[in-house]
Amino acid sequence: MLSHKARKVAVLGVAAALLMTGCGRDAGAPAGAAASAVPIASGKATGTITVWAQAEEGAALPQLAKDFEAANPGVKVNVTAVPWDAAHNKYQTAIAGGTTPDVAQMGTTWMSDFSDAFEPVPSEVDTSGIFPGALKTTEVAGTHVGVPWYVDTRVVYYRTDLAAKAGHDTFPTTWDGFKSLAKDLQTKAGAKFGVRLPVGEGDSFQSMLPFPWSNGAQLVNEDSTKWTLDTPEMVDALKYYNSFFEEGIADKSPATGAGAGEAAFVNGTVPMLIAGPNAIGQLEKAGGPGFADKFSVGMIPKEKTATSFVGGSDLVVFKKSQNRDTAWKFIQYLSQPEVQTKWYKLTGDLPAKQASWTDASLSGDAKLAVFGDQLKDTNSPPAVTTWTQVGAAADTQLEQIIRAGKDPAVAMKELQSTADSAGTGH
Repeated sequence: MLSHKARKVAVLGVAAALLMTGCGRDAGAPAGAAASAVPIASGKATGTITVWAQAEEGAALPQLAKDFEAANPGVKVNVTAVPWDAAHNKYQTAIAGGTTPDVAQMGTTWMSDFSDAFEPVPSEVDTSGIFPGALKTTEVAGTHVGVPWYVDTRVVYYRTDLAAKAGHDTFPTTWDGFKSLAKDLQTKAGAKFGVRLPVGEGDSFQSMLPFPWSNGAQLVNEDSTKWTLDTPEMVDALKYYNSFFEEGIADKSPATGAGAGEAAFVNGTVPMLIAGPNAIGQLEKAGGPGFADKFSVGMIPKEKTATSFVGGSDLVVFKKSQNRDTAWKFIQYLSQPEVQTKWYKLTGDLPAKQASWTDASLSGDAKLAVFGDQLKDTNSPPAVTTWTQVGAAADTQLEQIIRAGKDPAVAMKELQSTADSAGTGH
């Protein structure tokens, strides 16, 4: 999953977060430090750095860069805004040609694609207090090669007015309770479908991963050397997920046009969906004045855990940086909790540093507070170069399960074979 900004064009739907593993760091080093990382020179930043950042982030970043320049007289930060849809190719070309910037914004699932070009994170860069799931997105083959900049996760949006009509005054916390609410929204509150869930469009398998993760499934083993897709935990989660379609609680052929999910949520035909923080504003806009009081959010329902997806963006320094000390000092600056809070107020990007969430702009918002709680239990696809290939094959298998009645156990056995052939790149 990329930044939530990169996914604005996607249909509202489920998306999904992570567990910390050992990363081979020095016992005395802070989280995220790599033993082989080169130290940062002491003193103030000097010289000029170039920074590439995508879309809205690229447009807003110069405001923070000015503060960094003011604190480090003589420093110049040149920011280039790169469209999300062109960014991957642009980075690929720059790496091949040796023309990379000093600092760049990376979508979390791009880290393994370009990791050989990134510097390990120096121990002087404080990554303590970052949400563990977000920090995990920067780890490739046991080494942290970037620092989380902002985070994105998914929660359940539901119509509180219709839930009350269906006899539910609180949002359920379990799989059974979640399914019961979805059913009751149909039978007691007049909804056509109880919940909107991805079926087979791009990244659908990735989008439904909160359910396998919450059932204890993992996509790879601990050191990311082998895929683990045909486990009982994965199969049982897929059976549960597919039961929503088998029982007519979710639509096998949902409308996929822009705004379709919001429209169905607002008109009450499908009053529950799983989406990220951008949906708050989108739904309020679609529903008009007063609609904000008609919906709320809840954490991903729990089976063994209540694990969601973590996305967002990471910041990296390229090995070919001409001013790597100042590049890392700029990332240090952007990682300060007070700066991350300021960045949230500028852009709406959720802070990766947990300390930022004590600010009233976040803690005082009931909906956003749920996102803060959800970010404590997240996971993400493995940082391996073959995930795109395996994820595409998984999308096909998921669609065959839902629309063609394929046995989830058979589908996952076939997917496991495909993934084994692709390997993990380790």
